[in-house]
Amino acid sequence: MPTDILQRPLRDLRVSVTDRCNMRCSYCMPREFFGPGYTFLERSELLTYEEITRVVRVFAGLGVEKVRITGGEPLLRKELGSLLSGLSSIGGVKDLTLTTNGLHLQQYARELRASGLQRVTVSLDSLDQQEFTAIGGVEARVEDVLAGIRAALLAGLEPVKINTVIRRGVNEAAILSLASFFRGSGCILRFIEYMDVGNTNQWQPDEVVTAVEVLSLIASRYPLEPMPPSYHGEVAQRWRYRDGQGEIGVIGSVSEPFCGDCSRARLSPEGKLYTCLFAS
Repeated sequence: MPTDILQRPLRDLRVSVTDRCNMRCSYCMPREFFGPGYTFLERSELLTYEEITRVVRVFAGLGVEKVRITGGEPLLRKELGSLLSGLSSIGGVKDLTLTTNGLHLQQYARELRASGLQRVTVSLDSLDQQEFTAIGGVEARVEDVLAGIRAALLAGLEPVKINTVIRRGVNEAAILSLASFFRGSGCILRFIEYMDVGNTNQWQPDEVVTAVEVLSLIASRYPLEPMPPSYHGEVAQRWRYRDGQGEIGVIGSVSEPFCGDCSRARLSPEGKLYTCLFAS
């Protein structure tokens, strides 16, 4: 297994299949930068599914065990099931997952599972429709995301993980509302500190709601106890409700960086390899 100069092995490959998205979340693809005039990659510039499968097969031979399909919004890429079928048959790939905003998940959940996908992670930053629209930058419906989550559970894409980015002054109220909503649902809710992703989201440090703050707020209503990590290098700190109603996670990207145990690499839609989300 190859290691980097800090002797960290490569176990996790994130494959972006498109740079396009049907949302304009303020922390990721804000509309003022990714508006109608923005130039996305041409279809001919994207790696083909055959090329992606070849790359993943090579990486699996080097020790990669987990493959996550991302975007943009990966469900915008046509015939994604054919890619998943190819990836799921690669020896050594033990965990095949996908991250989505959930808007098309209800339509594709069964097909994704039948194609070999094991789990999904859904981004959901608020249950309040007005807040959801303001963060997402488009007229999308919270109910469509929730319907997608239900469809994923019914299809056996579990456990479904829910990723929520908390930004001070924007959606702190979502912390308790989401915790209450997903308690006992079988979903794993994970709160992520607002990060300086790229140079387009106008990030400010005083907008970060820390992992400690999130845990303190939830524990004030629902007592929590720590859980051990699922694997070495897991970025989320795991906590469970003491009454047995499931677990949550917090990802302290800013306040408690986890770079020391990183085992990830990222493949861009056009085939560039990045060893870090912040790499150039």
